[in-house]
Amino acid sequence: MSAPAAVGWRVASCGTVAGTLTVPGDKSISHRALMLGAIAHGETRIRGFLDGEDCLATAGALAALGVRIERPAPTEVHVHGAGAGALRAAAGPLDMGNAGTAMRLMMGLLAPQTFDATLIGDASLMRRPMERVAQPLRAMGARVDTHEGRPPVVIHGTPGIRGIEYTLPVASAQVKSALLLAGLAASGRTVLREPAPSRDHTERMLRAFGVQLEQRSGVISLEGGQALRATALEVPADFSSAAFFLVAGALAAEQPLRLTNIGVNPTRTGLLELLCLMGADIRVLPRGSTTLHNAEPVADIEVKAGPLRGITVPERLVPLAIDELPVFFIAAACAALRASLVAEWTAVAITASPWPSRWRRCGHAPRSRSWTSPTSRPASPGSRSARVRPGWDSRRSDEHRPDAAVPGLSDRHHRRPERLGQGHHQPRGRARSRLAPAR
Repeated sequence: MSAPAAVGWRVASCGTVAGTLTVPGDKSISHRALMLGAIAHGETRIRGFLDGEDCLATAGALAALGVRIERPAPTEVHVHGAGAGALRAAAGPLDMGNAGTAMRLMMGLLAPQTFDATLIGDASLMRRPMERVAQPLRAMGARVDTHEGRPPVVIHGTPGIRGIEYTLPVASAQVKSALLLAGLAASGRTVLREPAPSRDHTERMLRAFGVQLEQRSGVISLEGGQALRATALEVPADFSSAAFFLVAGALAAEQPLRLTNIGVNPTRTGLLELLCLMGADIRVLPRGSTTLHNAEPVADIEVKAGPLRGITVPERLVPLAIDELPVFFIAAACAALRASLVAEWTAVAITASPWPSRWRRCGHAPRSRSWTSPTSRPASPGSRSARVRPGWDSRRSDEHRPDAAVPGLSDRHHRRPERLGQGHHQPRGRARSRLAPAR
C-alpha cells in the first residue's frame, strides 16, 4: 500500500497577477488515454500528459500488465498496444496510489480478461466505495470481490461477459466509463442510461480510437467486440487547475491574465458561467485544430479584474462546477452582494455546441454591461459571504462520487505544488504571486 508524502508551504499575498501561463494536463483525460492506448492496436502517442502521481500509478499498473510504455519527455508518452487480449497477469497487486478514477476504470478494463487481478491503493483510496462499479459489472457476468464494499478489489477474469442495459442510479462518469470499457469486450450491446449528464471524456476518446457508439437523450449504446486503432492525442490543460488562476485574475488582474490551451469541455466549465453571471471580464478564445487528433474542445481564456456581484447559483450549474466550488466561494466572498448557493440536486442540460453562445456573450460584452441577477440581493453593510444550505451533499456531482470528502479535493489532485513555477507552469510576463516552501 502506497503512502502519500507531506509537503508544507508558506504563501505570501500579492497585489496583482498578470501574464501568460498554462497549467498541467487534464488528469481525467490522461488516465483514459493510457488505458485506451493499452488495448488499442499500434502505438498511441500522447502529448500534454499529466505526469503526476495518479497518472503515473495508472502507467505503472499497465506496465505491470505487460504494456510497453515509453516517456521520451515528462509530458509525452508512447503506449505500444497490442489489443485487449495482449494484457497478461501482473506478478502482484496493482497499486493505484490515490487514483480513484484509475481504480474504478481498471475494474471495467480487467473484468473481461483471462486472468485475475487485485487492485489496492493508499490509505485514502482503501476507504473509498467500489460497489457502485462492482454491482453492474456483476450484472454483466463479471466476478468482482470487494472488502465490505471497499478495496482491495479482486477481479476474477471472465472472458464471457455480456452486454447489458443499465440505468445509472446517480450520474457518474467513473461508473459509466468502467461499464463502457467492459462493454468493449462483451458479447452483444451495452446500453447505459444517465439520469443527468456527466463528464464525456471517455465517449469522446473512444471515438478518437475508432469506436462506434451512439449517444442520444442521455442514452449511450456500444456494440461489443470492436477493436481500437492507435492514434495521436493531445491532452489539454486541466480546467480545474486553471480555475484558481481564473478567480485570481477576476479579482486581481489589472492587465489581462491569459491561460492557454485550456480544455473547455462543456461538462466541466460551469465555473466560467458562474463568473460571467457575477460580471467577470472573461474572454474565451477557441483554438484551431492541431496535427494531432484532439477529441476535446480547447481554448485560451483571458480574464481581467473587475467588480463582481453576488448571485444565486443556478442549480443546473452545480454539477458542472462541482470541483471548482471551493475556489468559487473565494470569488463569492469578494463579491459586492451576497452570493447564495441552494444546491438541491436536479437534472441538468448540457449545451450541445462546444462553444456555448453564453461564453461568447460573456467574453465580448462591454465591461459596463449589467449582469445583475434577479435573485441577487444586497447584503448587510460590510458583509461579504457565501451561503450553503446545510443539507447539500456536494458529493452527488459529476464524477458524482459518494466517497469524495471535499468537492474537488479527493481524486482529482494534480501535480504536487512544489512543481509550481517550473517548466511550463512558469507564468510569462509579470505574474507577481509568490509561493515558497515553508521553512
